[in-house]
Amino acid sequence: MYQQFRPARITKGVLNLILINGILFLATWAFAKQTAHQESPVDLRQMLGLYFPTTPEFKWYQIFTHMFMHEGFMHIAVNMYGLWLFGTKLENVWDTKRFILFYFICGLGSVVLSWTAGYAGLVDLYSYSIGASGAVSGLLVGYSFLFPSTEFMIIPIPIPIKIKNLALIFAGYDLIFGLLNLDNVGHFAHLGGMAAGLLTLLYWRKSNRRTLY
Repeated sequence: MYQQFRPARITKGVLNLILINGILFLATWAFAKQTAHQESPVDLRQMLGLYFPTTPEFKWYQIFTHMFMHEGFMHIAVNMYGLWLFGTKLENVWDTKRFILFYFICGLGSVVLSWTAGYAGLVDLYSYSIGASGAVSGLLVGYSFLFPSTEFMIIPIPIPIKIKNLALIFAGYDLIFGLLNLDNVGHFAHLGGMAAGLLTLLYWRKSNRRTLY
């Protein structure tokens, strides 16, 4: 049986995450504008973005702060849309505490695979990464795991697609583009978030089904 996606009212955890992302996005713009005339303008993206541990710019807190930094309006808009789209449903099924835990587990999974790809020579070790897309990719997997037959319409394609197929398409896209290094997108971060999300859900289902549904 197919289920059509129906928007839900935004939940507390999702709302708070979106607010934090929005505040830091505005702060990034404000600091850059205020210090533009200085020799070394303040760029919060470089301060709070994630560097590899072997670089002098790395700070431990970047493991978490990079999830709340974004490059531009479209970057944050797409990620926050995905956070609302998938996160609201998951938080309604679980509770806020479990949803937030799952979100950060996916975000940390994106860090692990990004670093692994860097040390394997697939990613530039001297670049930094920002964005919530790793964690949001994990939410996509979570949604497709719990509600695999839910259908989405992807503009401009006028054909509904099941969420489980959408997750597989994104995973394949990220794998190919990541291995071929075709752009500057954090494809391995996306894959890491997906993998962490899937492993977490499998563990929850095995250990105690009530914690999953």
